[in-house]
Amino acid sequence: MRPGEILGLKWEHVNTDSIEIKQRLYRGAIDTPKTHFSVRSAAISSGLVHEIEEWRSFSPDPTPQSSVFPSENLRTPLLKDNCWRRHMLPKLKAVGLEWANFQVMRRTHASLLNELTGDPKLVADQLGQSVDVNPERLHTVGCGAAETNGRAIGIGADFAICSTNGVQEKWCAYN
Repeated sequence: MRPGEILGLKWEHVNTDSIEIKQRLYRGAIDTPKTHFSVRSAAISSGLVHEIEEWRSFSPDPTPQSSVFPSENLRTPLLKDNCWRRHMLPKLKAVGLEWANFQVMRRTHASLLNELTGDPKLVADQLGQSVDVNPERLHTVGCGAAETNGRAIGIGADFAICSTNGVQEKWCAYN
């Protein structure tokens, strides 16, 4: 999901096995999703369902019309830049990944999902992309032998997540 789709969620959009993407948070306002392909039902894992239910138990207002991720005043959704600056970036800096951003995470998710399913159409549908997604952008690449004996999973400018046997080991560069 795109950051605006996540932050624009209301509890009524969260189901037991999927999330209905019907709106997004764009520049601080609730808006329609980016494209007509973006209006979708995104599958979620049972582990994520558990995490969401735990989050709901801590939510100050878990009623259907309330934001899943409210701001401090509880009247508006949390803003992407505030969430990034206050919560995510400090944790990424602590492990040397301050260069990663929402787009890197989304692209990495796309590559992992493509490797898992082998179905670019399914990946495109899950991510809210058009049907004519370029399958060459959804692939795995080999890391240099000096870096690891594993595989690099990811797409982007000059990064990859290297893994062996499906377990993330480290980030490495590739061209």
